Amino acid sequence: MASRSPSLRSTAAKAAPAAEPPRVGAALAALRQSRALSLDELSRLAGVSKSMLSQIERAQANPTVAVVWRLANALGVPLAELLGAAAPAAAPAMGFVPVHSAPSLRSPDGLCELRILGPIELAGQFEWYALTVQPGGALESSAHEDGAREHLTVQSGALEVSAGDETQRLKPGETARYAADRPHAIRNTAKSPASGWLVVVHPA
Repeated sequence: MASRSPSLRSTAAKAAPAAEPPRVGAALAALRQSRALSLDELSRLAGVSKSMLSQIERAQANPTVAVVWRLANALGVPLAELLGAAAPAAAPAMGFVPVHSAPSLRSPDGLCELRILGPIELAGQFEWYALTVQPGGALESSAHEDGAREHLTVQSGALEVSAGDETQRLKPGETARYAADRPHAIRNTAKSPASGWLVVVHPA
């Protein structure tokens, strides 16, 4: 069954038949590059495939309104900015992100969820997440760049952290600070869910 989400091209045509459709691809590429994000990174943040992002940037695909909305949220910009409208003259003094608007990442088995709390412009420099791990879940990571470190504080339940050959079990209120430039993992070996805060610091 065909998708019911209208493409931006068809929506624009109905609103202004003689106007050129919004240049979403050019705006998307400029915003992504200004934030030093790779296609892979933006794909994970927005939940949009890398191939689709590439096609949008090269004007080979017309994204639906739903896809543009997800990209705007991942990039932390108003929807109008991706549609080519002029940006506001000045940024507001305070930003607000509702709970349902915070993007999240899930492990392949669905047992680990990372809610992205940090602003998109700090991705690759300083990141922080709300982490939830179901019983038996494991968030396994390959080595990040040299000098990268992670800081995990358990809020509820218990989590086991390993980095290289070292392993530490954490209870609520306890924090582990460890090298992330080697293979590392966060596991829930208990019988109840666990949650915590994960901060990733990349070298300057």
